[in-house]
Amino acid sequence: MSAHFYGVGVGPGDPELITLKAARLIAGADVVAYHAGTGKQSMARSIAADLIPEGVVEEELRYPVTTGFTDHPRGYYGALADFYDECSDRLEAHLAAGRTVVVLAVGDPLFFGSFMYVHDRLSPRYPTEVVPGITSLSAATAAVATGLCRHEDTLTVLPGTLPVTELARRLADTDAAIIMKLGRTFAGVREALRRAGVLERAVYVERASGTGEVVLPAAEVDEGRVPYMSLVVVPGEGLRDDAAGRAADFARLTATTDEGDLTPPSSPGTVHVVGLGPGPDRWLTPEASEVLAAVDHVVGYGPYVARVPQREGLTRHASGNGVETDRGRLALDLARAGDDVAVVSGGDAGVFGMATAIFESRESALHDDAAYADVPVRVVPGVTAAHAASALVGAVLGGDHALVNLSDNLKPWEVLADRLTALVSRDVAVALYNPRSRSRPDTLGAARDLLVAAVGPERVVVVARHVGRDEESVVVTTLGGLDVAAVDMGCLVVVGASTTRVTADGRVWTPRSLGSRVGVDNPSRTGPADVSSHARPSRG
Repeated sequence: MSAHFYGVGVGPGDPELITLKAARLIAGADVVAYHAGTGKQSMARSIAADLIPEGVVEEELRYPVTTGFTDHPRGYYGALADFYDECSDRLEAHLAAGRTVVVLAVGDPLFFGSFMYVHDRLSPRYPTEVVPGITSLSAATAAVATGLCRHEDTLTVLPGTLPVTELARRLADTDAAIIMKLGRTFAGVREALRRAGVLERAVYVERASGTGEVVLPAAEVDEGRVPYMSLVVVPGEGLRDDAAGRAADFARLTATTDEGDLTPPSSPGTVHVVGLGPGPDRWLTPEASEVLAAVDHVVGYGPYVARVPQREGLTRHASGNGVETDRGRLALDLARAGDDVAVVSGGDAGVFGMATAIFESRESALHDDAAYADVPVRVVPGVTAAHAASALVGAVLGGDHALVNLSDNLKPWEVLADRLTALVSRDVAVALYNPRSRSRPDTLGAARDLLVAAVGPERVVVVARHVGRDEESVVVTTLGGLDVAAVDMGCLVVVGASTTRVTADGRVWTPRSLGSRVGVDNPSRTGPADVSSHARPSRG
């Protein structure tokens, strides 16, 4: 073997878990390299010590720092980047000389392994092979001796370095989990486990499969003695295979939907339909926060559910797009069983949001059972995306205006086109929601063309993207200058009135009074064009 680069997994700790292939490559290497922490022996080398031949060249790659504290001018990750550059240079010197280099990796080389970073730098230039190893995840699961996932369970692997709120949310949204990178993070990890309601079934494993292995309930661990080489296993509750277990599982899963239940709650819970605002937490109203802090369930589109902080006692029900009525029926069923439920929407729930879907679902449910009429539905308003976008540029919606959903999924294009033309022809500013998607790439372009035909190309247009978020941006243009291809579902498009003005410093506003028009053309007074003349946009 010559000039070959290997990343070899040596397993989680027990030398007997090293694969035969890994053992063969280590024994035949010209150079054996391994990473080591500051002031510590290399765990990878200690696992493979009996396999390393005498006389082989060893390269110890010792980290300059192993925590987030460093005086490096580019911070912790800058220090690590320089370290990996240095490691690559040292190993490349051997490869350039025609030697075989084996880098030992604890567990698997490409699973949270240091080898990945030298692999990124050297694999494009030298023949490279990665030999997988048994992960600490597998060893810890074996140590816990409990099934990790069953049937359709979802497993999520999480770093303990995540913020507590985010870690709790992700734990609540999965069936089973592994939390790695503990050490100093353990106090926060345990708090996240508690908030997610899974602390009682979480198991702490230290040095899985190795000497000094420790297995304890996560709730009982002394957080002051947790090493980095430890993790937490959260087994999925799963559906059991024994007869008694299956009966209990069936009872649990059907508790809120069993039509034969003869002991309904004394009173139903409430369905709260909550507007979360367009994005930032600071735009969530105090009333909405109070509701979210008190309900038993949160139901909604996945990205909106993800914005609700996880806490103990809260169950989350996230789903995809296009199943609004199904979400509504689930919320009604949960409330009918006696629980309080929050159904969440972005912006204001009553503006193209879940409020209408809930009332539609209740109307449909009443055909099946009149008892649904007893389930209270309360709508909690939120900041609308349109008015947040208007505030971003000034007051483009400061006069008469309309909010229009540009999607034609729930209404014919002809109706949408007629409404748009009527609005702009009567000099009403229009905010366009859902302007352009992959499934509707041509709708916005068709709308722009018919509006230009109705009032000309000079109307002011504002394109606001991700309002209130880190990636927020805004473009002020005209109907004629609108770049349709640059617009997506993260945008809201506002078409101003004939009186809408743009100031020298880029502020956009629409006067409240028609008598305020100064130096602008009179608005078009023509009626809406014949609906039959509107070309239907292509579906792509």
